[in-house]
Parts: sequence; structure tokens; C-alpha cells
Amino acid sequence: MTVTVDAHQPPTDLVEPRSLGEAPDEVVEQWAAEVRRLARERDAVVLAHNYQRPEIQDVADHTGDSLALSRVAAASDASTIVFCGVHFMAETAKILAPGKTVLIPDARAGCSLADSITADELRAWKAEHPGAVVVSYVNTTAAVKAETDVCCTSSNAVEVVASIPADREVLFLPDQFLGAHVRRETGRENLHVWAGECHVHAGINGAELTARAQADPEADLFVHPECGCATSALYLAGAGAVPAEQVHILSTGGMLDAAKNTTKRSVLVATEVGMLHQLRRANPAVDFRAVNDRAACGYMKTITPGALTRALREGRDEVHVDAATAARARASVERMIEIGRPGGGE
Repeated sequence: MTVTVDAHQPPTDLVEPRSLGEAPDEVVEQWAAEVRRLARERDAVVLAHNYQRPEIQDVADHTGDSLALSRVAAASDASTIVFCGVHFMAETAKILAPGKTVLIPDARAGCSLADSITADELRAWKAEHPGAVVVSYVNTTAAVKAETDVCCTSSNAVEVVASIPADREVLFLPDQFLGAHVRRETGRENLHVWAGECHVHAGINGAELTARAQADPEADLFVHPECGCATSALYLAGAGAVPAEQVHILSTGGMLDAAKNTTKRSVLVATEVGMLHQLRRANPAVDFRAVNDRAACGYMKTITPGALTRALREGRDEVHVDAATAARARASVERMIEIGRPGGGE
């Protein structure tokens, strides 16, 4: 299946104005019971990314980041994987579980970051830097992973790049903010970074972060490295505006771990707002608040309760990755795992 999406903004008609979370409890419970019944009938496991609607997260068998969920898919005894996320995530599940049927409840669920580089563009970039090692974030298409030497996650990107001999050029893609974080941490001058971005994370800016931090100086800051404000967070710490120990640059998986252990009364969170649901569940005593309340991914929100029910009932939309592409893409993921700590998916 080929999905074409706008590389900057999702169509506005993708997001339903109301979610099932606003419905009476009995309606939600009836829907959840129907989802679980249909999943049993189809021998399916339902996976939900941390950025999904709360009701989708709550009904899923497993909730987490994309790589962790793909591993669950590969290890599951279920013959069908229903991946409530965006398209590259379902592709990754198919790559790691080629013998299973993988469904995505809405084929329009693309990703502006994954779509910021194509396989053709990567091949052209490689031709400009012969001999360079290609490091791709897992938030990429199967075709791009197939052109990659080693994948990385947001939590192990520094470790992956540091494992490459210092005299080798590195092409890092597609996220420019994560790439800047890796360059800053490694001090590597021969690291070339693709100018891609997640439109949601890029929109969380330093001015917003600074204003929120100044309004609540005791709060910890959980900042995703894809965010446009990550550099600002480190600047605030370096300048003493916020104590360095309160600034945490974290993947979604890292945020969840930190949430369980924090002793702070409030935490400011710079990532897609769907993550707040999992953080609040992990530690209800803490006031988790978004740095930008408008940081919602329309692509993630295409997966509605109705779409999930339809996918289970009708077996749509199935995700396919051709065998040759899948084999090459799988190798780049496996090389990452061989290096060491695979970390969170994004």
C-alpha cells in the first residue's frame, strides 16, 4: 500500500471534532467490549502509540513508542497486528514481523517527518558523500531504512553515532533537531544533518518554553529532542535561568520512565499532547502540563474509535512491504540493536 501525505500539515478534514472520550462511560465501555470481541475473532493484538487519542490508548493491548510496539508485534502469538499509529510505524511492525498481517485503521495516517526524505533523495545525498555512514531515525519509511546502514532512536542516537569511527563521515536523517542534539553531544564535525522535521514538534518553540518555565520555576522540563525548543531548554539550563537538573531531553519512553520516578509536583512537557495521557496515568500525583497545548498531530488523530472498529471488522487497511525492501530495512534495525541499548522508538 502506498500512502501519500502532505509533508508539512495534515488535511484538516482528517480530525473528527469529537472523540469517544466525551461520550458517557457506558458508551465507551460498550465500544471497548466490541473492540476486544472483534480482536479475539480476528486473532489480533491492538497496539497504540503514545500520541493516540486517550480512548484508543486505553483499549489497546499495548501502548508505547513505535519501536517498542513493533517488537511486541514480532513477539506476539497473534496472527494479526492492528497498529494504531502512523504509517511508518505499521511498516516497521511488518518489517519485524513479516509473517503477520498488519493493519492500520486509517491509511491516511502519514507522518510529516518520515515524508521529509524519500529513498531517491537519500540515494542522491549518498552519492554526494561516498563512503559516508547513513544513520536513519526509526521515524522513516521502509524504503529509506533499506538505504540505511544503521537505524537509531531518539534515546540511543548519540550512542549509535559515537560507535562509528571518527574519521568516517555520517549522514544523519531526517530530523534536524535530533541531528543538532547528536552533533552537540558528540562534538562531531563530520556529521551532516538532513533538514527534515516533525511539523508538530518543530512548532513547540523556545519562547513558549521560556514563558512556561518562568511561570513555574520549580517545574521539571521534559523535552523531546525533535522539538524546536530543545536548544532553548539547554540554553536556559546553561544560563542558570532553570537549574540544569530540571531539564531533561527525553524520548517518549524516557519521559514515561522519568514520570514514574519524579518527585516534582509539576512537570512541563514538550512533545505531542497525546503523551500527557500516559504520563498522568504513570504518576497521578504530578501535574503534567503541555508546553504547547496546540501540539496535536492530526495524522495520529486519524485513528478514531470508528476507524479501529472498522479495521477489525473488515480487515482494512493492510500494510505491505515487499520482501527485498523489508530484508534490507530489517538489517539496518538489527545493526542498531547489535550496537547496544536500543532505547525508545522516538
